[in-house]
Amino acid sequence: MKFGKVDNPETVDFSFPEDHPDTAAVLSANKNKKKSPQIYIGCAKWNRQDLKNFYPRGTKDELVYYATQFNAIELNATFYRNFPPSQFAAWYDKVPENFRFFPKVNQMVSHLKRLLDFQGPVEEYLDGVVHLKEKLGTVFLQMHNNFAPKDFDRVVSFIEFWPDEIPLAVEFRHTDWFNDPGVAAELYHLLEENNIANIIVDTAGRRDLMHMRLTNNEAFVRYVGANHESDYDRLDEWVARLKSWVEQGLGHIHFFVHQNLEKASPLLSAYLIKKLNKELGSSLSVPHTLADGQQKLF
Repeated sequence: MKFGKVDNPETVDFSFPEDHPDTAAVLSANKNKKKSPQIYIGCAKWNRQDLKNFYPRGTKDELVYYATQFNAIELNATFYRNFPPSQFAAWYDKVPENFRFFPKVNQMVSHLKRLLDFQGPVEEYLDGVVHLKEKLGTVFLQMHNNFAPKDFDRVVSFIEFWPDEIPLAVEFRHTDWFNDPGVAAELYHLLEENNIANIIVDTAGRRDLMHMRLTNNEAFVRYVGANHESDYDRLDEWVARLKSWVEQGLGHIHFFVHQNLEKASPLLSAYLIKKLNKELGSSLSVPHTLADGQQKLF
């Protein structure tokens, strides 16, 4: 994941901003009535080439093994192409009951059509992902960096068309979605009214995307490490923030670890899961890594 990559991460101020003032109100209004949150943590992909040294020698099916180590995957493959229903059904059969897929909306909708004439492509996309059945997590829409608030009406049309029964999260990257107070307020209201998660992106080169504004009872975090020792400090900060949100009523944590060099993603994920288990009292399985003897990579 090259987005937000910097050449000198040691020069970046990784300090976390305070919560948006309205996040507490959203959590209070949508307070989780269960004792503990539902937590899904995973990587962006399961390819052996990307997750070097993660798979034991002789692994025949990467997804089958991956699903023994993690309970979720951020399915980026669906951004690049639409797969037939049979492929989704095959993926469904390879993972256990507690596993969830979080697929990205196809680029035809977000980047090529740019939310214009999207009805056909969305229906084609959904005709595939619905075959993940109860193992389908939150679908996420990621817009291009240059998709600006001047096209807000397209966002409204898309959200009105999206089926209520399929959970959705959105990621906006143009700075004006968050830095223009009027635009931000209108966007947040739209997301809240439609129970759509506002994705938080934590990456070195775009600290402005750490808006810390939740719009429903779901924290959907896309974390991009910098292959630098600061990656662990940032994860510690996330554990503290997520714990605070859980204490305020957060019910769903969906956290996906990326790296510019993906080989570190399983190790960072294992570190995060151990910390969350300790601080939240959760009992997530900790993935095995070939670096299990190392607490940290950097």
